Amino acid sequence: MQFYWLVLGGLATWRLTHLLYAEDGPWDLVVRLRRAIGSRFRGKLLDCFHCLSLWLAAPLAFLIGETGLERIVLWLALSAFAMLLELTTADRPVTPPAVHYIEDKEPEE
Repeated sequence: MQFYWLVLGGLATWRLTHLLYAEDGPWDLVVRLRRAIGSRFRGKLLDCFHCLSLWLAAPLAFLIGETGLERIVLWLALSAFAMLLELTTADRPVTPPAVHYIEDKEPEE
């Protein structure tokens, strides 16, 4: 397998996952698909970017990989590629950790 197939597969995995997870799609087709699926197993699958990337990376890895072991490793690598790309391109603000203050109380007599 050549390196550019890994890059193209990773980009394709991210693009398909992002389309199904976070976009409306052309003519709101993806929104209609999400509504039609509902809240069953498949609907919950569309709510999790990481889970969805695993499912979408599997057929791409099967097409790109040449041996069985390469397809399994490529499956995980394509999903990881998509997850890393999503983390670096997401518009979510980074929330700072919460600060907790503990006040010292004087012992009661």
